[in-house]
Amino acid sequence: MKLGVYVINLDRSVDRWAVVHSKAGECGIDVIRVAATDGRELSQKDFRNVDWKGFARHGGRALLPGEYGCYRSHIGCLSIFLESDFDAALVMEDDIDIPADLVERTIAILEAVPNADVVKLFNHRSGGFLGIATSVFGDEMGRCLHGPQGSAACYVITSRGAAKVLPLLRTMSFPFDVALERGWHHGANVLSVRRNVVSLMNHSRNSQIGKRADYNRAKFFGPKRLPTHLLRAAEYCRRIRYVLEIWESRWRRPSADSHRLDAPARSSAFARSQHHPTDA
Repeated sequence: MKLGVYVINLDRSVDRWAVVHSKAGECGIDVIRVAATDGRELSQKDFRNVDWKGFARHGGRALLPGEYGCYRSHIGCLSIFLESDFDAALVMEDDIDIPADLVERTIAILEAVPNADVVKLFNHRSGGFLGIATSVFGDEMGRCLHGPQGSAACYVITSRGAAKVLPLLRTMSFPFDVALERGWHHGANVLSVRRNVVSLMNHSRNSQIGKRADYNRAKFFGPKRLPTHLLRAAEYCRRIRYVLEIWESRWRRPSADSHRLDAPARSSAFARSQHHPTDA
């Protein structure tokens, strides 16, 4: 498997790039920098492909410029990946603390869930986790009944998955991390790990998307939030149905054209031979 490793980084965040690039070099990982879109440097009239009303209804608040930049950065990264000859892409934001065995663990995860299109390797929450496979490194994959899980700071996506996701995510109606999880919308088989494979660096506390005060100022109140509550309840029901699909698939033979997960695949000799995190 040819795995490309991409890091999304703002041009003005020179220090962040220096840190993540240095850490990747220490681990023997070749990373490809993707220049991020800086939403704060753009006027709203320059925003493209945004469903303003849909975002407000679903989010219960106005769109932050930093969210727009984050969304476009990930879409741009996936577009670059699809033009490459990589089989899968490990996509990271520039505040990820890269572990020495990240590439080996990522490959083992994909081998354990060969029908997965996307596997999130970092989440803020994993309530109601239902596992369906475990890699040779002990990373357990599945879906979560409770969500959204938060964050798109680190995930792996196959070329098949990117081809499914991109056409339906061109227009922004949700923050990118929420949109990525919505497999019931874009048709990709999206999984996550029970325990995070990576962690965040200290500078992640200085969010480049927005601070809590920014989100609070953009938030709607009173009757204006009623549509949001109703839509979120509907989304929660869709999530539960989506999660239970893979749980049910464990008890019946999958069809040839099913997008659900088959039984966990046996990992290759390559992955087993790489199961020694100290060799970086």
